[in-house]
Amino acid sequence: MTETLSIAFLGLGVMGSPMARHLLSAGHRVTVYNRTASKAEAWLEDAASDRAASAPTPAEAAAGQDIVISCVGNDEDLAEVLFGENGALDAMTPGSLLIDHTTVSAGMARRVDEAAAMLDIGALDAPVSGGQAGAENGALAIMCGGSEKAMSRAKPVMQAYGKTIIHVGAAGAGQTAKMANQMCIAGVLGGLSEAIRLTQAAGLDTNRTLQAISGGAAQSWQMENRWPTMVKGEFDFGFAIDWMRKDLGYALDEAGRLGLDAPVTEMVDKFYAELQQSGAGRQDTSALIKRLPKGNP
Repeated sequence: MTETLSIAFLGLGVMGSPMARHLLSAGHRVTVYNRTASKAEAWLEDAASDRAASAPTPAEAAAGQDIVISCVGNDEDLAEVLFGENGALDAMTPGSLLIDHTTVSAGMARRVDEAAAMLDIGALDAPVSGGQAGAENGALAIMCGGSEKAMSRAKPVMQAYGKTIIHVGAAGAGQTAKMANQMCIAGVLGGLSEAIRLTQAAGLDTNRTLQAISGGAAQSWQMENRWPTMVKGEFDFGFAIDWMRKDLGYALDEAGRLGLDAPVTEMVDKFYAELQQSGAGRQDTSALIKRLPKGNP
C-alpha cells in the first residue's frame, strides 16, 4: 500500500482536477489551490473528505507538505505559482518534492530544478499525455525528467493517475519528450484529416474504411478515438488548439535551439494558427480537419 502523504496540488483545470481527486482516492491528504478560487471550492465540496482542504495562495497550500504538484498553463503561469508573490517554492520544506505536470519549455524545467536544488527540494518535470479522458480514468502517460532520487519518490504517487510512467533523463528531458509527443500528434492529425476527406470525396463508407485500415500499419490512438468524431464534426474533447499551439511553439523553439528543421510541425502549427483566427481556438485539436473542404463524392 502506498504511504499516506500530505500533498499540495496547484491547478484544477480539466487535467488537474481529476488528478487531484485520484490522489485523494489513493488515501493521501490533499490541499488544493486554484487561481479561480471558486473551482477550488467546488472541488472541495465534491471531494467531501476530511483529508481534503483548499488554500488561498500557492505558498499556503505548499507549506509543510511532503509533495507539491503543479499542473497549470504555461511558462508564465508556472513562474507565477512557484516564484511569484506568495509562490510555492519558498514555502516548501527542505527535503520535500516538487512534481510539475505543466507542459512548459525545457529551459523553464531546468530553471525550476536549479531553484529547487538550492533549497534542498527535489524536483521532477513530468508532463502528461492522454488528455482529459486519461486524467479522469487514471491512465495518463507521464514523461519524467530529473534525478533518479526524485523519480523514485514521485513514481508511487503518480501511479494514482498514471498508467505509463517513464524516466527519460535529467531535468528538462521530460519536457523535451512531451515536445516529441506533440509533434507526433500534430503530424498524425494532419494525415488523418486528409485521409478522411479522401474517403468522403470518394464516396466510401468511412466507418468501414476505419475498420479496414485501423488494424494495420496506419493504426494510431488518434485514428481509433478521433476518426468517428471528426467525421461527425464533433470537436469538444478538452485539449484545445490554443494549448496545442503553445506546445508546438515550445517544440519549434527547442528544435531551433538544437539546429534542427521541423517542417511538418511548422506546417501543422500554421494550419492551427488559421483555425485560431477563425475562432476555433478552444476546439479540440482534431478540428484540424475543418480547414479542408469535403469535396464532391
